[in-house]
Amino acid sequence: MANTLLRLVALAATALATTIAEINGAKFLSPFNGQTVSNVSGIITAKGPDGLWLRSTTPDRDERTSESVYVFGRTFGANLTVGDAIVVGGRITEFRSNRDYLYLTELDRPVLEKRISSGNNVDARVIGKDTRDPPTEQYSSLDGGDVFAVPNNKSLVSVANPTLEPRKYGLDFWESLSGELVTVRKPVALTKPNNFGDTWVAGNWKLTGKNDRDGLTMTDKDANPEAILIGSPLDGTKNPTTTKMGDDVEDITGVVSYAFGFYRILPTTAYKVTKSQKPVLPKPTKLESSGKCDGITVGAYNVENLAASSSHHPALAAHIVDYLKSPDIIFVQEVQDDNGVTNDAVVSANLTLTTLANAIRTAGGPQYAFTDVVPVDDQDGGAPGGNIRTAYLYKPSLIRLYKPNPGGSLDANEVLNGPTLKYNPGRIDPTNEAWTASRKPLVAQWEVISSKGSSKKADIFFTVNVHFGSKGGSSSLHGDARPPVNGGVDDRITQSVLTANFVKDILTKDKNARVITAGDFNEVSGPSALGIRNTLIEQFTFVEPLEQYVKISGLKDADAAAKIEELERYTYLFDMNAQQLDHMFVSDALAKKVKYEHVHVNTWPEFAAQVSDHDPSVARLDVCA
Repeated sequence: MANTLLRLVALAATALATTIAEINGAKFLSPFNGQTVSNVSGIITAKGPDGLWLRSTTPDRDERTSESVYVFGRTFGANLTVGDAIVVGGRITEFRSNRDYLYLTELDRPVLEKRISSGNNVDARVIGKDTRDPPTEQYSSLDGGDVFAVPNNKSLVSVANPTLEPRKYGLDFWESLSGELVTVRKPVALTKPNNFGDTWVAGNWKLTGKNDRDGLTMTDKDANPEAILIGSPLDGTKNPTTTKMGDDVEDITGVVSYAFGFYRILPTTAYKVTKSQKPVLPKPTKLESSGKCDGITVGAYNVENLAASSSHHPALAAHIVDYLKSPDIIFVQEVQDDNGVTNDAVVSANLTLTTLANAIRTAGGPQYAFTDVVPVDDQDGGAPGGNIRTAYLYKPSLIRLYKPNPGGSLDANEVLNGPTLKYNPGRIDPTNEAWTASRKPLVAQWEVISSKGSSKKADIFFTVNVHFGSKGGSSSLHGDARPPVNGGVDDRITQSVLTANFVKDILTKDKNARVITAGDFNEVSGPSALGIRNTLIEQFTFVEPLEQYVKISGLKDADAAAKIEELERYTYLFDMNAQQLDHMFVSDALAKKVKYEHVHVNTWPEFAAQVSDHDPSVARLDVCA
């Protein structure tokens, strides 16, 4: 009796004469997960170092079910080759290397049951020709129509296991081709290779968000699911490391797989770049200072962990002088203390800022003065020991702090009647727990130095230099959590509200106050799918912290006010997207005449040639009283 039960259990765990389409099923997870299958027929389409890919010889007509599967076995198939028709058995497994990733359906513990024939023709399926085009807007039905929605991580693909809808959702599309040998025709690189040599591309299929450099700009509810990552070549060759956004690439053939948080194509051999965008670098800005209150220029630059000993001072200085044309005031982020990541009690950045100012002078620029408020040791995030902070560089011949009265690290600034600042410069509510391990905004009030005598009303303006909390802990757009985790978003919402209310207090006391907020908001922004027909959407902020900031502060998005082309609003490259983390918002008194540019000196060149991971921006403003 016991032996009979064991035989029944063994039979229940074994599926006979199973097709590859049946193994994959019409969902993300195989209906045969954990079961042993046999008599699976297919033709080998590709081989890799740890296995091979098998395409069904009996395809169905269901576009949801992939006709190919990965057969994992490091020694399996040593005597097999591409074009062999075989029959195999093995166990169906859902594999992932991290709980935040999606699962890859594979057949492991393979057993060769029969080799039927060799030399069979193997053709790759051309995406957009032999398949439908990838969807261009939505990633998953589980995102509720908004991949940026808050709250996020409301469900998991691995739990919900939705039925695939490859015509509507990007993840479903790539899952429906899992294991398939495909060709990408006329691919264009969207970003630079990552540290592993993987590069995002899009082929000659329908695209949304295409900018003038042929990258894809992230927009409202659209993070470009039509892009695909090109991973490590199966033959052991290496993809180029100098690829740039907009480079044309030879047709790529490889197998669709999933690893390290993303769907990807593993090419049969390294791809080749055939043509690059020209010019390599953008033209310098035309927004130059008038030297008076009617044409003050304002720059903003995240200088990426700048210490006194950093090697990129001269290159930053060249950007500031040659491309930004030496703005009258520069909002600087990621300024480290004088000995950088040495983790000791040093918090002053005087040497770091002096080194940068001197490098600018050497490059032919003005002699900038600077101001900052030192943080409490190891309390502002960034590299341990670095004590990064925001700071200002400014031309002391043209502008100066209005009634300077610097605040300390823990002093909470206030808006006094006038309006004027209690501390100038000072920090916004620095002991609030929302700023734990994050930079505190640096607020300052400035006066344009007039040559017309003391009887003239002072030209006063306010600035708020921000570098909101990091996005550490975020999950992949191709990850299990839906909508994807936007790490630190709750803190950034609170930070936005605190900063916006401070600005609101200035404008409540003087609705005509000239206020400029700029810096690294660590949140994406870009054009809305609704365009500028809706005055609320005209701000082009579509993630909750920025929506809150605009709503409460009453400030205007400088991109929208300056009518920058919608898809050119980017300062940063991440995964498949060109996106905007660096923003400028201005009060009504400044919005009508603002001129504004993002200068793509870092997103355009190859990785080795970039000076920072952010592009700088520059504006020209009329701050006259």
